[in-house]
Amino acid sequence: MRVTVERAALLRSLGHVHRVVERRNTIPILSNVLLRSEGSGLQLRATDLDIEVTESVPADVADAGATTVPAHVIYDIVRKLPEGAQVSLETGGESGQMTIRSGRSRFALGALPEGDFPDLAAGEMPHGFEIAAADLKRLIDKTQFAISTEETRYYLNGIYLHTLETEGGPVMRAVATDGHRLARVEIPAPQGSVGMPGVIVPRKAVAEIQKLLDDGGETVAVDLSPAKIRLRFAGGLTLISKLIDGTFPDYQRVIPANNDKRLTVERDTFAKAVDRVSTISSERGRAVKLGLSEGRLALSVNNPDSGSATEELDVDYEAAGLDIGFNARYLLDITAQLEGDTALFKLADPGSPTLIQDREGAPALYVLMPMRV
Repeated sequence: MRVTVERAALLRSLGHVHRVVERRNTIPILSNVLLRSEGSGLQLRATDLDIEVTESVPADVADAGATTVPAHVIYDIVRKLPEGAQVSLETGGESGQMTIRSGRSRFALGALPEGDFPDLAAGEMPHGFEIAAADLKRLIDKTQFAISTEETRYYLNGIYLHTLETEGGPVMRAVATDGHRLARVEIPAPQGSVGMPGVIVPRKAVAEIQKLLDDGGETVAVDLSPAKIRLRFAGGLTLISKLIDGTFPDYQRVIPANNDKRLTVERDTFAKAVDRVSTISSERGRAVKLGLSEGRLALSVNNPDSGSATEELDVDYEAAGLDIGFNARYLLDITAQLEGDTALFKLADPGSPTLIQDREGAPALYVLMPMRV
């Protein structure tokens, strides 16, 4: 194999593929990136057996071939080469090494044969559709924070993506919950997505998709089976991921429908006040109490170790008085996702879940469980 490629193009692709490679691997080949030169391009592929990322870059191919080299090492080498450099990759002979040349720099990396590299073959994917990159990014950004990290409830370790019919027509929904809070966001269903199986996209894949969406492209082609998802981005970049094999709980049951106490508050003012009073809350509890009376909200924190804090806000609230406690960090996470100037809280009583939205009927909806204070 002999190939020459521009440093910028190679670095960009290595940046995409090397992230899925775990730093520590019991299987040596999984620490490597597969490099395959053919035609007028160089294909790079990396996998952790759950996610596979593949990308092709234009290259000057003198001899076609393939090999695998340590992913993080080659990424660091190319990253440290000067801008505008040409990078030559070459394998040959019996040494089992790949030589990297650029200017006066020369590196020899230990290589493993491509035949040992696993292939996360996608298999049959009967459902396919295209989605605007901005819409997919919105579904992920607004729900990702609520993904559970509790491994015993593995079916909550991802975002549940599905379509359903509503009064306003078919929608695609993304839902995530960790049992303490729930995030639900919907967009009009992309053409071709109706009838897709409901799938749980794992946390690591969600994080990779989010980063790849940041690198541009107007649309993403999505292919699905009940076991795998494949996303094809602009520029020949493909991500395949296994899906979580489990049943997502019936989240509709925990979304309160009859919360009759309505609190409207300026979002930014509220978030800053919560942040201030929570300064002295204990790291473990992080509890902040909301004391509601007509037109007024009193935020308070009591910490036996460090003291107390209170702050009052003028709000739009006309129902009966109510004292309710929440985890301050969860409150801040949710208010950070809201897009409007105001936040609408629908409350019932100190022991029942609270509904939080930008406004009535907003496409993003959040549920937060209260805490004892």
